Amino acid sequence: MGMYRKVTLFLLRVATGWLFFYAGVTKILDPTWSAAGYLANAQTFPELFAWFVSSTNIAWVNFLNEWGLALIGLSLMLGIFVRWSALAGAALMVLYWLPVLSFPYAGEHSYIVDEHVIYLIALLVLAAFHAGRTWGIDAYLRKR
Repeated sequence: MGMYRKVTLFLLRVATGWLFFYAGVTKILDPTWSAAGYLANAQTFPELFAWFVSSTNIAWVNFLNEWGLALIGLSLMLGIFVRWSALAGAALMVLYWLPVLSFPYAGEHSYIVDEHVIYLIALLVLAAFHAGRTWGIDAYLRKR
């Protein structure tokens, strides 16, 4: 693998990791944060997202969202279990995209593709190219 490819893959992995980590930590540290507002107005599959928002489910939905983001981000930044964390992050991005999708519009300013789809594709690139093996702990684990 050429140096340019290594550097760009590393930068994509670390930057995406930071994005996820920061989003998760800020949610964890904010006791008033909840996914309820975002999910309650779902345009696509409103019944599914209403189920997530229900009083019996919102606590675990919030917990998985906060800690999922933080741990996926940490995994990406450190380059450990990148394939698994990237796929988990991609699944999370689908769950972020669907509530704002009112086909063919995604949010107010996007036509099908919004930032969640771009993040999803970036995460799939990280998984496909084994990005943790480029200056990450995955490279060390692979050698052992």
